[in-house]
Amino acid sequence: MSGNGFEKEYSEESFWKKVMNFAKKAGGKIIYIALLLYYAAQRPETPVWAKTVVYGALGYFICPIDAVPDVTPFVGFTDDFGVLVVAITTCAAFINQDVKDTARNRIREWFGDEILNDIDEVETLF
Repeated sequence: MSGNGFEKEYSEESFWKKVMNFAKKAGGKIIYIALLLYYAAQRPETPVWAKTVVYGALGYFICPIDAVPDVTPFVGFTDDFGVLVVAITTCAAFINQDVKDTARNRIREWFGDEILNDIDEVETLF
């Protein structure tokens, strides 16, 4: 993942814009993974190599031009999901309980409590 060229696509402003514009369309799971990665990268304890993986994956998520366009019904986020899953499994050691709680609280704000059961299975990935 490191050096995939998408790190340059990442910016905090672009990340939040993509998340807010596509949160409902992408679904709680993909947004939860993106938030876990984002908050893990904010931790000072996360090493630079892991942050590079995270920013590469988030850059891919943000980039409007990718393998499967996000506007494609039903499958538009499958490639984004795959990239984010690889990043989260690679960087799982840097996702602590504070990161999970922060991401869950943000998901709860946006989607309500009903989505929390759906995102529980995400944590089985790492």
